[in-house]
Amino acid sequence: MASECGELVYKFYRALTYGLSPLVYLHLRWRKFRGREHPLRWRERLGRPSLSRPPGPLIWFHAVSLGEGMAAIPIIKCCVERMPEVSVLMTTTTTSAFEVIKNQLPSDVKYQFAPLDLPTAVDVFLGYWKPSAIILLESELWPNLIMGAARNGIALTLLNGRMSKKSFQNWSQPAILPLIRLMLSKFSLILPLSTNQGIHFQLLQAPPFIINFSGDLKCAIDDCGILEGEKSILEDLQVQLAHRKVWMASSIHKGEEDVILRAHNVLKQMHQGIVTIIVPRQPQHGQEIALKLQKEGVLVALRSRRDKLTPGTNIYIVDSLGELRDFYRLTPIAVVGGSFLQGSAGHNISEAAAAGCAVLTGHDIGHFSQMALEMQRLNPLSVLQISGEKLVDAVNELFCNDKILEERRTAAKQAYHALSRGVVENVWRQLHFHIFNRSMRGMNVVARRT
Repeated sequence: MASECGELVYKFYRALTYGLSPLVYLHLRWRKFRGREHPLRWRERLGRPSLSRPPGPLIWFHAVSLGEGMAAIPIIKCCVERMPEVSVLMTTTTTSAFEVIKNQLPSDVKYQFAPLDLPTAVDVFLGYWKPSAIILLESELWPNLIMGAARNGIALTLLNGRMSKKSFQNWSQPAILPLIRLMLSKFSLILPLSTNQGIHFQLLQAPPFIINFSGDLKCAIDDCGILEGEKSILEDLQVQLAHRKVWMASSIHKGEEDVILRAHNVLKQMHQGIVTIIVPRQPQHGQEIALKLQKEGVLVALRSRRDKLTPGTNIYIVDSLGELRDFYRLTPIAVVGGSFLQGSAGHNISEAAAAGCAVLTGHDIGHFSQMALEMQRLNPLSVLQISGEKLVDAVNELFCNDKILEERRTAAKQAYHALSRGVVENVWRQLHFHIFNRSMRGMNVVARRT
C-alpha cells in the first residue's frame, strides 16, 4: 500500500515536470542569455551529450556545486586508479563548479553538466551514458533521476548524505513522505554525513540495512596544485604580507561584509599595518565590495587585477574561484563566513584547519555544526564559534598573544588530521562492497588492491 501511494505521487510529479518542460526550457535559455549557464554547453542540462561515451562499464558521479564536487574527487581518483577498465563520468550543476573542477579531475574522466530533473532530459541522459552505477553527493534527491535509474537497474548511492532542517520538514509532510520513502528504497547504499543525518534518513523510512557510516568526505578534499604563473603571484603576495598582521574572512555572503569591515576598522586602530583578506562566496560580490570601498576613498587591492599590497593598503579582496585553500596558507587566522547572519548554513571549516589556521566561525553553520563539534571534541581549541559582536575581541587576542594563536593553529590542524584519516579508504571499501562488486558483476571488472 505504501509503495503504491509513493508510485501515485511520483506519477503526479512526473506528469507535472513533463508539462512544465517547455517553460523550463525557456527559463534555461533566459539563464544562458544572462550568463548563468555555460554559453556553449547549456544543452547538456537537457540531457544532450557533447562528449562521446567510452565503451565498457561507466560510473556516474554527480554533485550540485563546487564544495560537493571537490569532495567527490578523491573517490573518483580511487576509481580511476583501482578500476582502470571502468570509465568515470562527473557532472555538476553550476558554472562556477565547472570552471574549477574541470582542471582538477583526472584527464580521462568525462565531465558534463547534469540534466535537469525533467522526464525527457533524464531519459535521454541515461539512455546515452548507460551508467552501471550512480553516486550522488549530499542532497541531490531528484525523483525522475532516481526512479529512472531504478527502472534501468542502475545501482544508486548517496555519499555524504544530508538534508537541511527545512528539507527534512518538507519531505516529512504526509503528502510527500510516500514519494521520498519510495525514492530512498531504490538506493543500495546511503553514507550519511553524520549520525543525526542518518537518523533523518531513517525517519524518512530509508531501509536501515542500506545506511552505513564512513566519515565526512569534506574533511578529505584533495590538495590541488597551483598553476606556475599563479604560484609566483601568491609567493610575491606572501612576501608582501611577511611583516604585517594578517587575518582572512572567507566564504563571505552578502551582508556579512558589514560585520567584517566593522571589525577591520576597529582592528586597524589597534594594529598599524593590518591586512584583512576578504574572500566572498561569489566573485561578483567581491567586486561590489571593492567598488563601494573605493567610492569611500579606501585603498583596496583586488585579486583579479593582480594588485600589489602597498603600505597604505589594508584590504585585499579575492574575487576569484578555486583559490581559497591557497589563500588559507597565507594567513594565520581564518574567519569562515556564511555563519554570521541568522539562517546561514556555514561553510567547510576543515580547509582552514588543514592549512594550519586558527579557525573562527559564527554560530549559524547548519550541517557544518557536526564537523565543528567533532573538531571541538578532539581539541576544544580547534574551532572558536563567536558572534559578529565578539569578532574584534577574538581576532585582537590572537594578534596580541602568540602563544594562544599557535595553540589554536596546532589544535585545528591536529583535529583536521584526526577527522580526515582514513575517510577516503572507508568510503571506497563501502562502495566496493555494496556497489561495485554487484553492479560490475559479469563485466570482468576487478578492483586493484592498494
